[in-house]
Amino acid sequence: MDSNFLPSISLRASRRADRNHLQSRDGKEGLASGKSYQDSPLKIIWKRGFIRLVLVGGIIWGLLILTALLFHAWSCQSSIAFFSALCNKSSVIYGAIQSLGLVTPPHRCSIPVADDPNKIVIPQKRSPEKFVQSLSYFMEDFTETNGSQSPPLFGGHITWQQRDESFKVKPTMKVHCGFIRNGGAEMAQKDVKFVKKCRFVVASGIFDGYDTPHQPSNISARSQKLFCFLMVVDEVSLEFIKKNVTVREDNDGGEWVGIWRLILLKHPPYDEPRRNGKVPKILTHRLFPQAQYSIWIDGKMELIVDPLLLLERYLWREKNTFAIAQHKHHRNVYEEADANKRRKRYARPLIDLHMKIYRYEGMEPWNPMKSTPSDIPEGAVIIREHTALSNLFSCLWFNEVHLFTPRDQLSFGYVVYRLGGLFKFFMFPNCEYNSIFILHNHTREHSSKVEWVKSLDEFKKDKTGGLKESRGGLGLWTPYPGDLDSVVLPSVKRTSKAG
Repeated sequence: MDSNFLPSISLRASRRADRNHLQSRDGKEGLASGKSYQDSPLKIIWKRGFIRLVLVGGIIWGLLILTALLFHAWSCQSSIAFFSALCNKSSVIYGAIQSLGLVTPPHRCSIPVADDPNKIVIPQKRSPEKFVQSLSYFMEDFTETNGSQSPPLFGGHITWQQRDESFKVKPTMKVHCGFIRNGGAEMAQKDVKFVKKCRFVVASGIFDGYDTPHQPSNISARSQKLFCFLMVVDEVSLEFIKKNVTVREDNDGGEWVGIWRLILLKHPPYDEPRRNGKVPKILTHRLFPQAQYSIWIDGKMELIVDPLLLLERYLWREKNTFAIAQHKHHRNVYEEADANKRRKRYARPLIDLHMKIYRYEGMEPWNPMKSTPSDIPEGAVIIREHTALSNLFSCLWFNEVHLFTPRDQLSFGYVVYRLGGLFKFFMFPNCEYNSIFILHNHTREHSSKVEWVKSLDEFKKDKTGGLKESRGGLGLWTPYPGDLDSVVLPSVKRTSKAG
């Protein structure tokens, strides 16, 4: 035990001697080179001070940015006109702070329209065509199924390759855009003749007898002469309207309800009334080819703002060619799809399949870094100039509705994404949308068996063929050229109680 103790003492002593030797040697070298040991603490203090200065500066800069954001949020909520005017509600910053919950969007807000429609100067020239100079449409449907010619579809038998090519913007383009010959949605000759004179159009539609026409208010005499107010209906709705409201007939056989000229579409192209309603809504430029400007409003809406003021506010003032309202609740397409399933707006497994295709093709959930305020519009109002690019967008949007689910809000952001930022549009705040109209209830609730389907097996077990649409949504039943089984849909955080 003593022998073990003595070596440990000698080891400590030798290590202590080595340290003393090193210190004395370093001290001599330091003196020989003329350096002072007092410099080292000064350098340390200077370095620490610089780091602290950078950190303090960063904190102050962050506080300034936060203060600016909070001021922006406060100004957007302020009732004082001067401060509320500072808020740019179409900016990326506003979208970011709203997504963080710092701003509660109002239900209704004032629309900064001009005071007098008689003083508005209508542009003499059309907007320049930057990307598409010539746009034409397929009119024939040549697709064979099992060796025999299948009946023509209104939207055509679009192949996956044709769909992909249609998103590649070129100066000269030819795309599917509904109105395939013998596909349905035929207009009477008297109505074809009437709409040829319509350069400015306010369009609406009623299908399957859901609504009756609501008369617009606050319409100036100038707008009454300038605009054609066209209400597109199917035969069921026309009969329903005649039973419930007064319909007058003019000398040319045209039928009118107040200011609305009723435009009958014979032979509805789809089994699903909601899908039929997308024809005049999205393909307004095809239904009324002479129209240079159009304002679409859903049949349940009563317009309370002069349409000339709307064109000036949403198109001409900032040189836009397409304007649509932002959805009140959702920005993320996958969240909107989830809400559609909860509200039973279409078959849940088909909505999932629709979203899997978009996810496979690279559609990301919306985030504040995107260039648009939202991927989800409030589609009850669409204001547009019928330029070639605007018409192309409408065609591609309709093709998605034709191929997949009739929920057009799910397709809007996807088409914007596929066009790669070439299509510019104005998405205005939802509170302005609520100030343009008075919303009326439908005459009855829409109900369809397909909305209650919970699994694809129910389609397979259905022997009557009443669940599966025969003329629309065929892209959901056509083999997709990709592995959708490997696709995992993004998780959805339900940010609203909608549905």
